[in-house]
Amino acid sequence: MLMVNELHKAYQVGKTKYKVLKGVSFEVDKGEFVAVMGPSGSGKTTLLNCISCYIPSDSGKILLGDTDLAVLDEAAIAKVRNEKLGFVFQDFLLLDGLTVRDNIMLPRIIGGKISEAMEQAADRLCEVFGISHIKNKFPADISGGEKQRTAVARALINAPELILADEPTGNLDSKSSRAVIDSFLQAKQELDATIFMVTHDSFAASFCDRVIILQDGLVRCTLVKGETDRRTFQDDLLKVIRDLGDSEVMQP
Repeated sequence: MLMVNELHKAYQVGKTKYKVLKGVSFEVDKGEFVAVMGPSGSGKTTLLNCISCYIPSDSGKILLGDTDLAVLDEAAIAKVRNEKLGFVFQDFLLLDGLTVRDNIMLPRIIGGKISEAMEQAADRLCEVFGISHIKNKFPADISGGEKQRTAVARALINAPELILADEPTGNLDSKSSRAVIDSFLQAKQELDATIFMVTHDSFAASFCDRVIILQDGLVRCTLVKGETDRRTFQDDLLKVIRDLGDSEVMQP
């Protein structure tokens, strides 16, 4: 599904070059829910921005299926973003002037795919994520958790190959955070969604199938949940992150 191979990225500030990603490699299989954690400055956000093609990598490969994202031109990148990638951001990025339902349909509207099937798909996603009762409300009239579930539904409207989530629980209380994670789990179980999430939130990460730990621009280790219960897996994550010296990891 997603393969990142020997990814490098550096930033030039004046005469100084800062290497952020130093040969990152990993794979995400179809239907997996994978998180990336690590200390501040480890390269998490840069990695996500390279995968989403918002910034170019310096070298390495980013394969989504058979498509090498790192070599696409702007027109091809825009097409991939709209058709093959879904995005969930920390700040929701819903349009205040649109209803919940219209916000969900927005990627198809932008892509010129307006149809009765689009409306049916939006209504189905509202049902899946338990937001049918608010679908005609505006973002100002709903809770943070409902906004984020709307954002998850919007990310899925085009049936993307991969959902990229950037700190999706970062601005939420524990109840709303759980609602968002439940939405991801529903998307995985009911829609076979593949989710790649960057997070500081150990609680959110503890629901994932695997967690990739970055430090200093390199993959230090990968923790696999397997048959481990969620609380034990979270404890394992916290121990690893503490050992790496990250004081910003969110705990319940």
